[in-house]
Amino acid sequence: MLLHHAFEATCTRVPARTAVVCGDERVSYAELSKQAESLAALLHAHGVVRGDRVVLLLESSVEFAVAVHAVLKLGAVFVPVSPLTKTDKLAYMLGDTRARALLTDARLEPAWRDAVARSPALVVNVVRGLAQAQDANQPWPVAPAASPAPAACCIDQDLAAIIYTSGTTGEPKGVMLTHRNMLSAWASVQAYLGLRDDDVIGLALSPSFSYGLYHVLMGLGIGATLVLEGSAAFPVRLVERLAQERVTVFPGVPTLYSAILALSNLSSFDLSSLRIVTNAAAALSDPHVQQIQALLPNARLYSMYGMTECKRISYLPPEQLTQRPSSVGRGLVNQEVWLVDEAGQRLANPATGELVVRGSHVMRGYWEKPAETARSLKPGPLAGESVLHTGDIFRTDAEGWLYFVGRSDDIIKSRGEKVAPREVENAIYAIEGVLDCAVIGIPDERLGQAVKAFVTLKPGATLTEREVIRHCLARLENYMAPKIVEFLADLPRTDSGKIRKLGLR
Repeated sequence: MLLHHAFEATCTRVPARTAVVCGDERVSYAELSKQAESLAALLHAHGVVRGDRVVLLLESSVEFAVAVHAVLKLGAVFVPVSPLTKTDKLAYMLGDTRARALLTDARLEPAWRDAVARSPALVVNVVRGLAQAQDANQPWPVAPAASPAPAACCIDQDLAAIIYTSGTTGEPKGVMLTHRNMLSAWASVQAYLGLRDDDVIGLALSPSFSYGLYHVLMGLGIGATLVLEGSAAFPVRLVERLAQERVTVFPGVPTLYSAILALSNLSSFDLSSLRIVTNAAAALSDPHVQQIQALLPNARLYSMYGMTECKRISYLPPEQLTQRPSSVGRGLVNQEVWLVDEAGQRLANPATGELVVRGSHVMRGYWEKPAETARSLKPGPLAGESVLHTGDIFRTDAEGWLYFVGRSDDIIKSRGEKVAPREVENAIYAIEGVLDCAVIGIPDERLGQAVKAFVTLKPGATLTEREVIRHCLARLENYMAPKIVEFLADLPRTDSGKIRKLGLR
């Protein structure tokens, strides 16, 4: 079983079913399969073979779904890259992977033109919207393939994808994921979500990142309908589409939920078809959890935690939300997790320490970065195996439920005490009128580090620094309350939508 086999089986089983809805475009499984075969044939004709890396610089689109499955059919390795990526970063990824092909769009030429010229390993650049061939630039195939490309003889230990981390600190790292890694993650997520072939998955997240990508793979693998909606920046349009298409499954992140919940006319949309709502990338604030539950009383809300290096690590069963609203669960099937102290010693519950993950979904390592790989993958309980040291600090209660504290390099040390930014952010999110916030530590001669909060407000809301600090002092220990509050029109974000604290520093 390889990553793309489920999609190919679905195309045979339900060829007439709608696979992807994108804008006014509606594509069946049969048509999607034909497009993937045509693209695979073109890549094969230009010499792309098993193990070659193919970079996907594409927006959330039918072409993205086609590209992933065409590359996998050849036994090649797909490298999804955000369409917001600039030239220098794209050139780095093309060079780092020594990519043999780039799949992209004519509208993104300002980003790829110079990057392609700086990539000697590249043999073909397939461009959607290109009228005719220009040197190594080839138009996206629209006609059926004259003869299909041969399927590569891969095994589940072959690489399926290299997914670059968002680069919040330092140089981007390519996470190497095998077919087995990704299928194992898929099986674990499917076990608790219970996605069905009659589901309609509304995807406003970029599929160039792990969270969105797996919904493309899982949705098209089980025969669901995937509604790609690129208007996350326009929450009214997004919610309209969710209602119109009767979406049943909606994955989101805190910043996206903040924008949706801020809509004044949100209650006028019929979202009763939603049965599963998920959150990952960062923890939802307690007030956001309560608002989502009130808005969607019939939907099951899954609070989840994961990272690109292994896709998913834990989820909180919806029935536990009321009792443990700030927990992200206790782990997945076919996986072990535990906490270690600074010396790497395993801790008994309850405890606070770095989270360690063991399972078949854990990455092979970082592409051609042995030192970085060695810092994250360390010897496990059995001889010869590696486990993932996440770099994330968690606490557990006596029953082993996990609570995110922060990145190990995010913890603020003020007045000799450790401050978890997430606790302060939760307190600030509870203030009426707050849209988003981020908390960091800044140098302070007296305190060591002072707590600083950055806050964005909902339209029409007013709030002062003194009011925020007073609110926090009433709910938190004195050393945790922010010393400084700065109001911004928007917070800097990574390409995947996470708040980029490095930019605030």
